[in-house]
Amino acid sequence: MASSNKSVLGPLVGSVDQGTSSTRFLVFNSKTAELLSHHQVEIKQKFPKEGWVEQDPKEILQSVYECIEKTCEKLHELNIDISNIKAIGVTNQRETTVVWDKFTGEPLYNAVVWLDLRTQSTVETLSKRMPGNNFVKSKTGLPLSTYFSAVKLRWILDNVKNVQKAVEENRALFGTIDSWLIWSLTGGAKGGVHCTDVTNASRTMLFNIHSLEWDKELCDFFEIPMTILPNVRSSSEIYGLMKAGALEGVPISGCLGDQSAALVGQMCFEDGQAKNTYGTGCFLLCNTGHKCIFSEHGLLTTVAYKLGRDKPANYALEGSVAIAGAVIRWLRDNLGIIKTSEEIEKLAREVGTSYGCYFVPAFSGLYAPYWEPSARGIICGLTQFTNKCHIAFAALEAVCFQTREILDAMNRDCGIPLRHLQVDGGMTNNKILMQLQADILYIPVVKPSMPETTALGAAMAAGAAEGVGVWSLEPEDLSAVTVERFEPQINAEESEIRYSTWKKAVTKSMGWATTQPTQSGDPSIFCSLPLGFFIVSSMVMLIGARYISGSP
Repeated sequence: MASSNKSVLGPLVGSVDQGTSSTRFLVFNSKTAELLSHHQVEIKQKFPKEGWVEQDPKEILQSVYECIEKTCEKLHELNIDISNIKAIGVTNQRETTVVWDKFTGEPLYNAVVWLDLRTQSTVETLSKRMPGNNFVKSKTGLPLSTYFSAVKLRWILDNVKNVQKAVEENRALFGTIDSWLIWSLTGGAKGGVHCTDVTNASRTMLFNIHSLEWDKELCDFFEIPMTILPNVRSSSEIYGLMKAGALEGVPISGCLGDQSAALVGQMCFEDGQAKNTYGTGCFLLCNTGHKCIFSEHGLLTTVAYKLGRDKPANYALEGSVAIAGAVIRWLRDNLGIIKTSEEIEKLAREVGTSYGCYFVPAFSGLYAPYWEPSARGIICGLTQFTNKCHIAFAALEAVCFQTREILDAMNRDCGIPLRHLQVDGGMTNNKILMQLQADILYIPVVKPSMPETTALGAAMAAGAAEGVGVWSLEPEDLSAVTVERFEPQINAEESEIRYSTWKKAVTKSMGWATTQPTQSGDPSIFCSLPLGFFIVSSMVMLIGARYISGSP
């Protein structure tokens, strides 16, 4: 924790980091990027039906207020004056969709989370009437997929009557989590600012990444009224002032989707610089400069950042993996083989190998580079020797293998293979995971000493905004951040063998789910059974209860 000597502190910048699993508020010294204090609150996820993932927008907003207040209390205990906080940045889970009433401030439906799969039939219907195979991707850089906001919003408009009525009465507002938070924090129904930034807008499938505006043709195709959309702003400018709480009057002046924020926090400002963030999902972004590069290998083209109203936009190629840290949470909450997420490293260390066990956590289908919604999670290679430690190890390996797949695709698109991988996110505290990643990629993995680069990136954008001007975005601004390197410790042949076996497991995960009815007219029960059914059944038959518990 920081020194309590006020005289050594420069201007401070706060950062709201609203993720899929938790909300945090962090405060940084703008002169050194030193993290001074923070507070974190876990966010509940709701699963009302198979494949559905929702969150309560009011709980998310309340968690932000709680994190701000608790962090300010901690700063006070450290004898740090919160009046030194000159700006606040917001970074958020992307694609998650919220619709609310602009007169009451009440959400009209739960937030539909980016992982949610309910829109698969919506996607299939839209794909049949799409005017050309490249219509959506040429404008947005994105494939027509359940992942993005437009189809979630389309589903809400089709299925939620009070939203339909609110739209008819011109009461409805739509936004991703950043829009919901900024509108609420700047006054809500009493003058709140309804805006988003280019990075979040570029994940909706309604935003033209060339013109940097909402696209009327796309809105017409998805039948989305443009009147409910937020104003699109740059990633670094003053949007409005905090209207309540300990930081009332402080400007909110930075906004970036979480993966773009991490790219900024890692100082990846040059063409070809890349980072990988390990959170609920796993996201590898490579800065492509001021040019849109369209992938031929299953990657997305997205807006990386636009750091000022008069600054040009930078673009990125992105590889998106749906399930990374979420697999650890699943082992904890669904199977109960660990009590805390941190225990996964201890279990994996006990065996040091998966012993031929491979885990493909395709809980939400497979994202990049496959974009295969029919895939479902599998664990294969089980024997009577397999126990929970091997499954824990295989879960960590799965995160690394998925990263290898998107890195290979990125290397083919860019033509210049990465010589090392910059990493960040909460999972990077797991040293076994980081070493596995270096082994499977067969290149060094470089981790900053302070892994909170997502929050840091939002703080940097806020502090650099015109009218704030306390962060210069120069390399010396990160003087407090050192790095740790993980070098490959296995030979290239072993790395390739393990990777090729993983690829075999991936092929076995495909084609499980279907939206087509069976001959009897019932949904395909077998194809939609939850992953836990297959795992528990297989483990009971093959391993026995004493092996599930890890007993000898």
